[in-house]
Amino acid sequence: MTTLPDRPKTALVIIDVQNGVMAAAHHRDGVIANINTLLGAARSAGAPVIWVQHSSEELPFGSATWEYVPELVRTDGEPLVHKQYGDSFEDTELEAVLAAHKVGRLVVSGAQTDACIRSTLHGAIVRGYDATLVADAHTTEDLSAYGAPAPEQVIAHTNLYWQWQKAPGRRGGTVVTADVTF
Repeated sequence: MTTLPDRPKTALVIIDVQNGVMAAAHHRDGVIANINTLLGAARSAGAPVIWVQHSSEELPFGSATWEYVPELVRTDGEPLVHKQYGDSFEDTELEAVLAAHKVGRLVVSGAQTDACIRSTLHGAIVRGYDATLVADAHTTEDLSAYGAPAPEQVIAHTNLYWQWQKAPGRRGGTVVTADVTF
């Protein structure tokens, strides 16, 4: 239902599943296993897989903390988008990559739920994409010491409100890994 003309494809977008981001992530291993399942499904369906990698003071470009977790392996031909802001579209080539692959719908996974995942979901809808959040393939760390809810509550709340997200001609939605289609 995307508002982007001639963009019939669905892409898997994997956001910031990096060593430094995932070190203290809630349900880390389960989320990574689900993303691996999504990778297999996307590749089998011939769907584009787009990797997004954040760099910052905490994740210096090229450092061990910046690297993707070893359990997830990018293959040749799968684009890697480097970013420095929460929204994966902001000041990156993501839009051009998606256009080149004729993508109008994103299936979003990764970290962190309350930062880059939410920012990218909203950024996608604003830019005309359909954006589906994989409910059991995103995570965050425990930031309750700073006043945030517990990670499982952050994840549940994001899944709750995103399932009804929509705008004229485009929609959000949530789905579990087992029910994702490309």
